[in-house]
Amino acid sequence: MRLANQVRDAASAGPRAAVLSVNFFLIILAYYQIKPASRSLFIEHLGADQLPYVWIGTALLLGSLIGFYHQIVARYSRFRVVMATCVVSIVALMVFAPALETGEAATAAMFYIFVDIFGVVLVEQFWSLTNTVFNTREGKTWFGLVAVGGLFGGVVGGLLATFLLEKMSMSTTDLLFVAVAFLALITIINMVMQRSRILDELSIPRTAAVDGESLVALLRDRYVILIAAILLLAQLAQPLVEFQFIKTVEYSFPILDERTSYLASFFALLGAVSIMVNLIITPLIHRYLGVIAGMTVQPLVLGIASMFFMWSPTMVAGAIMKISDRGLSYSINRASKEQLYIPMEPVSTYQAKAWIDMLGYRLFKVVGSVIILAMTQWSLVPSSIVSISWVTLACCLVWLYAVFAISGRYYSFIAQPSPATDAVGSGQENNG
Repeated sequence: MRLANQVRDAASAGPRAAVLSVNFFLIILAYYQIKPASRSLFIEHLGADQLPYVWIGTALLLGSLIGFYHQIVARYSRFRVVMATCVVSIVALMVFAPALETGEAATAAMFYIFVDIFGVVLVEQFWSLTNTVFNTREGKTWFGLVAVGGLFGGVVGGLLATFLLEKMSMSTTDLLFVAVAFLALITIINMVMQRSRILDELSIPRTAAVDGESLVALLRDRYVILIAAILLLAQLAQPLVEFQFIKTVEYSFPILDERTSYLASFFALLGAVSIMVNLIITPLIHRYLGVIAGMTVQPLVLGIASMFFMWSPTMVAGAIMKISDRGLSYSINRASKEQLYIPMEPVSTYQAKAWIDMLGYRLFKVVGSVIILAMTQWSLVPSSIVSISWVTLACCLVWLYAVFAISGRYYSFIAQPSPATDAVGSGQENNG
């Protein structure tokens, strides 16, 4: 009976992955209708200079909501939580659409925060659901296909938004209704999946709780500290690059719908670059140079792009810098950083990720926002946006140092004849 169940589960893994890939495609497709709209509307009503304040507000709000969200996830099934989130998002977008037409700055700020939280929550919920319907063996085989759905959703979503604005004469706020249509479709698909039991959740034992004592223990491990430094320096650089990019967009595209169209097209290009790097560059670097070389790509390229922006602060240079940051973060950096966790014990991996994701990411984005404000608004002699690249360049240099510092420990760990590294780590390094 057990063998029959395994054969049945293996046969259904492909269709499950295909359904989830389509679902992820639609989630990102909906998100990329409202993401360029939120940025463009914020610039229109508040200006890019106010972005650091809204980033700080978003981080604080997410931090205050995470406890409540975890209680909801613990009490209800993943399907119900996803469907409830879709319904709430549909209602919110239907309210925002006419409200944004009034041109109120507060409404534009609230919409920006909503879109950022929308992206974080729906994607987190999706992967949470995915992790409960695949076992580890199936995940290694099929997660790549699932992730590709999201990457293509970003490309198609950006191109669709551009087409609707330029060819169908839609306005920026009309994109909210397009997102509503896709969210309604996602809700229907989830209802069908639930009733047909295509994606039944597995019974998974609960992982050890993450508490203050676990954080203290992790901080005694130099390997964990170096992983955190690498990931958090990337998070520190992200708002610096985003601010420079959005400010350059503000200068270059003063008209609302033209600005939205450009941002939508840019996000499509960003997704295309991520796909290309994932399919071509990442496998080659991992196979011939290794994981540590893969970890150096983003800080190295971003540092060069930042120097190029300092030399020529144009829209083209700003776009290259942004792609160097997010395009590589979504592709080779993500594929490489996950392999750094492989030599660690599973509980330590869970705890390290939890602290970095829950505390570190938000804290370092706030720090980045404060640096921007200190340089551009709070200083007696405000700096230009070009000067921010010096901070980004410094981040990249420390980031590279941390990568080289961790390399010896990483390779010594995966060379050890332990079950954790022999079964998983060595294969990952060789197969890349």
